Amino acid sequence: VQLQASGGGLVQPGDSLRLSCAASGPTFSRYSMAWSRQAPGKEREFVAAISGSGSITNYAESVKGRFTISRDNAKNMLYLQMNSLKPEDTAVYYCAAKDGPYYSGGYNSLLSYAYWGQGTQVTVSS
Repeated sequence: VQLQASGGGLVQPGDSLRLSCAASGPTFSRYSMAWSRQAPGKEREFVAAISGSGSITNYAESVKGRFTISRDNAKNMLYLQMNSLKPEDTAVYYCAAKDGPYYSGGYNSLLSYAYWGQGTQVTVSS
């Protein structure tokens, strides 16, 4: 599966932004998906994950209640709705996929995701 992330930009604190990730290849629904991010000088970190059917989602504590991960399997699309953005959310955001059970290797373990898209920059600044 090939992944293409988009939707990043420069926003002010408190604003909202929706990231998209387009997937190419058959049977998108077989892949568990995730968003991760990497801020300057920091390691890449888990943000959110969603099961193949979309029925299970999990979030990092730092974004819980503000971000929502979703997917449209009919359109081969993954989304990340980000609300109440903070300067500390500034990072390059990546979408990722893994072919296998959602909990295999840990839904929040970036090492368990074999397929990655290019990143999209999100900058939150006044």
